[in-house]
Amino acid sequence: MKIGLHIADFTWEGGAAQLGPKLGEIARWADEAGVDRVSVMDHVWQIGHNGPPEHEMLEAYTALGYLAGVTSRVKLLTLVTAVTYRDPGLLAKAVTTLDVLSGGRAMLGIGAAWNEDEARGLGLFLPPLAERFERLEETLQIMKQMWSESDAPYDGQHYHLGRTLNSPQALTKPHPPILIGGGGEKKTLRLVAQYADSVNFMAFGPDLGRKVDILREHCANLGRDYDEIEKTTIVRFDLGANGENVQQVIEHLHAVSELGITVGHGGLARVSEPATRALFAEKVLPAVEKF
Repeated sequence: MKIGLHIADFTWEGGAAQLGPKLGEIARWADEAGVDRVSVMDHVWQIGHNGPPEHEMLEAYTALGYLAGVTSRVKLLTLVTAVTYRDPGLLAKAVTTLDVLSGGRAMLGIGAAWNEDEARGLGLFLPPLAERFERLEETLQIMKQMWSESDAPYDGQHYHLGRTLNSPQALTKPHPPILIGGGGEKKTLRLVAQYADSVNFMAFGPDLGRKVDILREHCANLGRDYDEIEKTTIVRFDLGANGENVQQVIEHLHAVSELGITVGHGGLARVSEPATRALFAEKVLPAVEKF
């Protein structure tokens, strides 16, 4: 099993002046410790279960560009990009740029978007849910076309691109891996089976096994090899203030792996503390390599 580190809470000691150095410190640790990938949220305000909207939040692709510069090995992605916040042509350029400048370490994490408060607050485009899913499918089609040899026009219901030119092209071939976040059984998992290289189920719970089976059904219906798709899920790494929860975290990850999940991806509580990071690298990472 692989581990992904999701950095979603930037409210650290020292405030904005120390945010850059601390983020770089955490990312370099993940790179050196053997974490497989590092992600940030694509939000502009903090979300409820992490804190109030007034807490610090970084713009996703600027942050990923910074992370590319301070790391050399980890994959880099959003978990996940809100499809309607950026037009697909610009999104393809952003992910391609990240891939080129990181030496081929970018992934596209994408989903249908949901945070109405931040969208209305900052004037971001957030149409009704059904339209967001239509735009998600068109965006996936455009991304794949822009990561191909074709620069032909694209004429969809919502997006109209006169020339899908993308230069330079991504280093990762055939394209940066596409991860779709979510577990919607009729739409999201069908899009995973049709377009994606990876899926991120939003949380481990009693429904996860059923969702895995439904993804398998969509793959069968579409003639897609189910085993080609990487299965990931969001987890919570909370080792406890004194490391008392280490074994519990390891057992949880083992249970996740038993369902066929190959990447446990989540936030590390107290990640800004060096002692917590050291304990995670010493105890958790070696344990999950055996799953």
